[in-house]
Amino acid sequence: MADGLPIGVEIGAIGVDVGWWVDSARRLDEAGFSGVWSWDHFMSRGRLEDSVLECWTTLALASAATRRLTIGTLVANVMNRHPAVLARMASTLQGASGGRLVLGIGIGGHPVEHRAYGMPFPEPAERAARLEEAVAVIRALWSGGPVTVTGRFYSLVDAMAFPVPTPVPAIVVAGETPGGARLAARIGDGWTTPPEHLEALLPVYESALSAAGRPRASTRIVVAWEGGRAGQDAMPAEDPWIREPRAELSRWRARGADEVVIMARTTADVDRLVESVARW
Repeated sequence: MADGLPIGVEIGAIGVDVGWWVDSARRLDEAGFSGVWSWDHFMSRGRLEDSVLECWTTLALASAATRRLTIGTLVANVMNRHPAVLARMASTLQGASGGRLVLGIGIGGHPVEHRAYGMPFPEPAERAARLEEAVAVIRALWSGGPVTVTGRFYSLVDAMAFPVPTPVPAIVVAGETPGGARLAARIGDGWTTPPEHLEALLPVYESALSAAGRPRASTRIVVAWEGGRAGQDAMPAEDPWIREPRAELSRWRARGADEVVIMARTTADVDRLVESVARW
């Protein structure tokens, strides 16, 4: 992650203007937060008529408006794009941002959106298998190529993918189940999960790392807050992330998190987060 305040922020993408999102990213960058993150959906999970910002174009704009913080997807839905397309998008954004991209990726989970857009939405087991294969395709393409893959879901023949991203972006795999934690341990540079799942799944993740012969220190665990409603504050003044950010971060690190990503859905949220830096 970028140097600075070791707290990332997912900026809400529902019912907001892209100019507000990018300006919020700029303010958080100047305040010293470690990263800004965007989810990857096309439709709201609440009121379907709400506007929703597209993840990758929003992050591209934010990368141009910021200097130092991580730009990340929390998380890219593997069903939304062919992995070759995703690899090329990520490579371009890595160059545009000066090497600040982290690719968070998961199996997706908004069937209404998939039906609306005519995108496949198979059962979780197949989506997990697609994710594993997609990550392998992405990593192969980030070598530049030529890449030939004959997979169950994706096939490439002498595929070239230049320029090679420098550095190669970290891939953080989302998982909210034991199977998801084990998959992240096998194929990810890190694992992300909501706070309510950390205690139960951390032993699963660490056991899977050990089975794969991977040292715990070689990966990152990102605990990410989510939920709430668009337009409603996610960071009230009494929230511990606002009142005592250093102590709250220490508590979550003691529980096993390497990094945290908290929510900001409103201007008031961003104001409070910027002001909280003085208490760091």
